[in-house]
Amino acid sequence: MFLTISTTGTPERPATDLGFLLHKHPGKAQAFSTSHGTAHVLYPEASAERCTAALLLEVDPVALVRRGRGKGSGGAPDAALAQYVNDRPYAASSLLSVAMSTVFKSALRGVCAAMPERAASPLPLRIEVPALPARGGAELVRKLFGPLGWHRVEAEPVALDEQFPEWGDSRYVRLALEGELRLADALRQLYVLLPVLDDAKHYWVAPDEVDKLLRAGEGWLADHPEQKLITSRYLSRRWGLTRQATERLELVRLAESDDLEVEDVDNAVDETKDTDERPVPLAEQRRAAILEALRTAGASSVLDLGCGQGQLVQALLKDVRFTDVVGVDVSVRALAIAARRLRLERMGERQSGRVTLLQGSLTYTDKRLTGYDAAVLSEVIEHLDLPRLPALEYAVFGSARPRTVIVTTPNVEYNVRWETLPAGHARHSDHRFEWNRAEFRAWAARVAERHGYGVAYAPVGHDDPEVGPPTQMAVFTLTSPEPTADGRTAATAGTGTPATVNPDAGTHPAPATTTALTTGATPGVTTGTTTTKEGAV
Repeated sequence: MFLTISTTGTPERPATDLGFLLHKHPGKAQAFSTSHGTAHVLYPEASAERCTAALLLEVDPVALVRRGRGKGSGGAPDAALAQYVNDRPYAASSLLSVAMSTVFKSALRGVCAAMPERAASPLPLRIEVPALPARGGAELVRKLFGPLGWHRVEAEPVALDEQFPEWGDSRYVRLALEGELRLADALRQLYVLLPVLDDAKHYWVAPDEVDKLLRAGEGWLADHPEQKLITSRYLSRRWGLTRQATERLELVRLAESDDLEVEDVDNAVDETKDTDERPVPLAEQRRAAILEALRTAGASSVLDLGCGQGQLVQALLKDVRFTDVVGVDVSVRALAIAARRLRLERMGERQSGRVTLLQGSLTYTDKRLTGYDAAVLSEVIEHLDLPRLPALEYAVFGSARPRTVIVTTPNVEYNVRWETLPAGHARHSDHRFEWNRAEFRAWAARVAERHGYGVAYAPVGHDDPEVGPPTQMAVFTLTSPEPTADGRTAATAGTGTPATVNPDAGTHPAPATTTALTTGATPGVTTGTTTTKEGAV
């Protein structure tokens, strides 16, 4: 893919000022890595009279296939071979727009500390794109760029084959734009309109694309006669996002017509805000308490043991200090839901490198779980039968031995405060037990002493003066590099080896019958050897 930006100048205001505005020196050829290849910036000509900057995007076809998945994700949707045979390495598209936003990031914002007055002033520009896909032909190209202040819009159709003129024109045009515009405005127009003309995007269109569109369209999109088409195509015809963008653009238009700020126009008062406060759900309070405890512990690699459908994993990924997050659950179905919740298929390479989902039983030692800063057992232990709890204790505290372990479990004393919970009933039908505060602290103290940890306690939720909080939390901190005498008698047979425990005699290895549990092609989920678990964790 190829694009050139040219300008002219005088000895007093040389054309090579373009290098300052683009933040790329005319005397250098530079290369920048992108998610789909390498972007090169070079200057075919650089003099006081005329300067041309060229952006060449060299697409990696292997990366394109690996990251692309059909329509809007790297290739045309017309056939199964489209991911291998397409025009993406050659024709300007959203790939080029993304490269522009990466390479010319400051220029797109109109920022130039060295020459702020030049960045804010119109320049004589000529922009050329040799191969631009245009669904709608040259006429649509003129309709889109014509109202934007360009003196000249050239869109020359490219023949399918010059040797066979009777075949007619292809869907590609040679684009040339001439006029006096601010460089930032010209780049923003290209950023939006290249994928609009191609009518496809190589990545999933998420809600944040609305914000990108409004930022790039500031000053020209709200009043554009083809606003509806631009918005619809840019957002891949996602009706909900298109409506949201259209409504916000209408607010911009109204604000500009009255010389007001958008906030002054969109000033409706939420009448319930001051009088009807929604209580924060206990699950959210629990996740907040766990995240705070992990930050206090200085953890960067975290195991979410019994991760369920991935709510805590999702919260951990929002904080960049957690660089390695692993969710473990025995339920393949839960892991599949977690993968969909996290959008693993559409996740960027850097973000996807931070998260792993593993299938396995928490009552089995597992070498994959060693070496982590922290582990979380959030609302997990109560789903196990009490005779199996010591096996989990050893698997986590004796074998995996993270530096910090956080355990939360319901406080049965608080159940009397739940008006809808019948007396004597557990909070969930799968809970095998629910402890009061004294029982939980006694268990935590025994585990800490046996495996060389210290332990502290904290309430989660409203701490009722009579019955305590709805959720109780224990934070274990490793104090001894080796387990105590009781812990050292346990088996460390590796992945898939269950620990059978007699609480009075310590932990002993036992022969296991294991069942290989396999899954389908759930993205990002690694399966392992497990056994049927009494209680969904």
